[in-house]
Amino acid sequence: MATSDYKRVMLKLSGEALMGEGGGIIDAATLHAIVVQVRQLVDAGIQVAIVVGGGNIWRGAKAEAAGMDRSTADYAGMLGTLINALALQSALEREEVTTRTQSALAVEAIAEPYIPRRALRHLEKGRVVIFAGGTGNPFMTTDTAAALRAIEINADVLLMAKHRVDGVYDADPRVSPNAKKFDRISYLEVLNLHLQVMDSTALSLCMEHGLPIIVFDLSAPQSIVRAVLGEPIGSMVSA
Repeated sequence: MATSDYKRVMLKLSGEALMGEGGGIIDAATLHAIVVQVRQLVDAGIQVAIVVGGGNIWRGAKAEAAGMDRSTADYAGMLGTLINALALQSALEREEVTTRTQSALAVEAIAEPYIPRRALRHLEKGRVVIFAGGTGNPFMTTDTAAALRAIEINADVLLMAKHRVDGVYDADPRVSPNAKKFDRISYLEVLNLHLQVMDSTALSLCMEHGLPIIVFDLSAPQSIVRAVLGEPIGSMVSA
């Protein structure tokens, strides 16, 4: 693999992206494509951390709309991220990629507690670290967890792998055929235009700490590797 300017990356995988095109909870082909690319990065000496969502299993907002207490619904969603993290860890280990899962929720039987210094040590040893359980707090999205963890581990870039969306647009490209795609856009422009890149808390964290964001379509061939190599894929959000 060619050299990259990034030495440590944070990959944010949405739960929906894990579903692939099959419509099931986790698509085996999609999962395999992800882990093969992660292995390429690890083999090239790039440190990889991952935050995984749980939207393929549970959506807290929908449960709240159906009458469930929002805090309880969000905690249920955190458990969904743990299911996805374990599936991803197992797939990575089948590819002989040493992996550790750390959870913001206490689940000692299946994951380490989230300890920043331990996570950094794992990364320095070439292990992939999966952060599950979001931030461990309700009312916070996994986008916010990805931004927060990326800043805590001093990641060079946040990779936002989307499902069927290949970048940042001024409107939803699935609804508006004339939507304009941005190759590069600033944090402030995203906030001022109310673009749906990530929630505003996550974006503000990235802006405050100067963490660049690459938004791309996970289903594109070698999309994760291409993003890390700096190839023109998706959209770059930065200062």
